[in-house]
Amino acid sequence: MRVRVPVVQQGRAPGRRSLAARLVWNAAEVAVTLGVVLLLLVAHQLWWTNRQARAAAERKVEALEEEWGRSGGEGSGGDRARAGGPSEGLPGEGDLPGEGDSSGGRGPARDAGVAAGGAPQAARPTPPRWDQAYAVLRIPRIDVRVPVAEGVSKGGVLDKGYVGHYPRTAQPGQGGNFALAGHRNTHGEPFRHIDRLRNGDELRVETKEAVYTYVVDKALARTSAHDGGVIRDVPRSDVRRGYGYSAPGYYITLTTCTPEYTSKYRLVVWGKLRAMRPRQPGGGD
Repeated sequence: MRVRVPVVQQGRAPGRRSLAARLVWNAAEVAVTLGVVLLLLVAHQLWWTNRQARAAAERKVEALEEEWGRSGGEGSGGDRARAGGPSEGLPGEGDLPGEGDSSGGRGPARDAGVAAGGAPQAARPTPPRWDQAYAVLRIPRIDVRVPVAEGVSKGGVLDKGYVGHYPRTAQPGQGGNFALAGHRNTHGEPFRHIDRLRNGDELRVETKEAVYTYVVDKALARTSAHDGGVIRDVPRSDVRRGYGYSAPGYYITLTTCTPEYTSKYRLVVWGKLRAMRPRQPGGGD
């Protein structure tokens, strides 16, 4: 007589299989959700902050022009104006020294007109308050029109899409170095394309008292974020020997982060004052 041996089939229980499937599904949902959140954060940083900051900066420029009694935009006014102890580091996306310093300018404006070709001296400006927007920087080559505010704080100045003036550096038209910082990416990114500037390009700074025309003269493609020499009265790199100046003058310095989307190094553009035109009574150029 034959005896049948029962065969037992081994396999996963239905409960275990469904549990594993649920875990995989849940993990996939979490991954997709995180991906969407990251995409939204990137969109916010790269698109929305730029849109908000640019709009706010444009409104501030218009408010300053209205305050100064201007009737039109830069299209004609800027062309009519055309004429023949610093911080230890440079600010970046997450490295902004000197935010608590409320120091304004460096005393009375010197005779910028005489240094730039005999034009009369503008009225002595009132030192700006901390975070106050008090000037407009125009860079025709890269289509920039942006307010200049006192200080280089993120919340009070740079993240608004403004350009910040380093405390304890010269004010527009003064002897020394009128040193500025601006974001290269996000929050309006006014200095994103300053690497495209070439010698001879104009940098026009307009205040309530006068319009100052600087011209690009030198550039430093990359230096340390702590190279304070580039914003001294006589700007000269402490890191990249041979870059900068050796004699006093009337300088402007633009600083921003490099490479793009990082804050590891700084890009520097220098210029010299070429002309100054005082504003006429009533706000006209």
